[in-house]
Amino acid sequence: MRTRLLPLLIVLMAGVLLALGFPLAVSLAAAQQQQVVVDRIDDTVRFAALAQFVTDGPDGSDERRATLQEQLDRYHDIYGIRAGVFYRERNSMARAPLEWSIPSEGEGLAAFEEALTGRRSEDPPQVWPWQGNRRLVVASPVVRDGDVVAVVFTDSPTGQLRSEVLRGWLLIAAGEAAAMLVAVGAAFRLTGWVLKPVRVLDAATHDIATGRMNSRVAAAGGPPELRRLARSFNEMADNVEEVLEQQRAFVADASHQLRNPLAALLLRIELLALELPEGNAEIASVRTEGKRLAQVLDDLLDLALAEHASADLRLTDIGALAAERVGAWRPLAEEKGVRLTGDTGAVTAWADPIALSSALDAVIDNALKFTPRGETVTVEAGASGDTACVVVADHGPGLTDDELARIGDRFWRSGRHQNVRGSGLGLSISRALLTAGGGSIGYAANEPHGLKVTVTVPRNPGT
Repeated sequence: MRTRLLPLLIVLMAGVLLALGFPLAVSLAAAQQQQVVVDRIDDTVRFAALAQFVTDGPDGSDERRATLQEQLDRYHDIYGIRAGVFYRERNSMARAPLEWSIPSEGEGLAAFEEALTGRRSEDPPQVWPWQGNRRLVVASPVVRDGDVVAVVFTDSPTGQLRSEVLRGWLLIAAGEAAAMLVAVGAAFRLTGWVLKPVRVLDAATHDIATGRMNSRVAAAGGPPELRRLARSFNEMADNVEEVLEQQRAFVADASHQLRNPLAALLLRIELLALELPEGNAEIASVRTEGKRLAQVLDDLLDLALAEHASADLRLTDIGALAAERVGAWRPLAEEKGVRLTGDTGAVTAWADPIALSSALDAVIDNALKFTPRGETVTVEAGASGDTACVVVADHGPGLTDDELARIGDRFWRSGRHQNVRGSGLGLSISRALLTAGGGSIGYAANEPHGLKVTVTVPRNPGT
């Protein structure tokens, strides 16, 4: 979620900084140019004051003209700016350098003609850093007796102006980059602050979904809405845990309370059988159903205890444990004519040895029930990444895809196996025992026929 939220915040902040930076850069360039233009206007005004008293005509040789020419020459030598005073007919009163003249087109001609109307060039076109050949022209009128008799014209190089603008832009870019870094850091902190309660809530939800019902969320950080959500989640988890605890208690109590009446009923059936002829079919059927009911009650009690008990996790050699269970079940397998083999090397994992043994017993017992004589049941232990597993594969009739989706449900049994002894709770008990320790159990078809059951436990504590 952070990878989706963080780029959005960064893009928004970058857009805000660019929206502020571009106008600031344009404003800086305009301010730098305006400062140069004001300096040039001051210079043209000074030259216009000198030219105002020069004798009319291009061939005049009075002292004022000489003074004006001297000022223009010095101005050009010091600043490198071409300057001159030109009559309306564009012939010069004085100029520096002498070979320079008014441009016949472009911005220079437009500025000259504007000055002839009595207006100064106060707003020339903007000069940008990438315009290497641009020059800045400023013109001011020379007014005598209310009439414009000449124009003071300056033509300045823009190298220094463009350098100043570029330097200012670099400072703005550096400030924008620093602001962006600060904004990214703030975005990281903000998203972390906002999403931390969500991650904690997600972890707690996963724990509860996998059977760790005591998981709760500490409602101490994040926005008020998420803190309120955390408190609501804890209340919901408390209610769910209480309901499940009541359900387990009811199942355990009901199973325990029914055992005594059932035991008394079975005893009366045995006494009644003594009064009837030996081999009576009805008595045998009642006795079988009574034992089956007793097995169901025992399994219900085991399931309630398995769902309630907490796992005692230890570093366990599940290969050795699986080999032990194979050895314990091999006599029964030989009695049924089934080959029970084990390929169990040294594989360690974190598991409750008693719970894992009980789960393996239920899985191996289930495999032996449905494997016909002459076939094989294999038990293999191995590891992959952060998990270790024990795979029990049989070559029985197997299950269809629909049946595979339902296997492990309480009291569920395939319609094709209703005559096989069992209550339909063995695999449910196995799943409860494994889930308490962070493990799981999975089912798949075994080629070419049969069922493959995979018991998985974590190799690292807390995974």
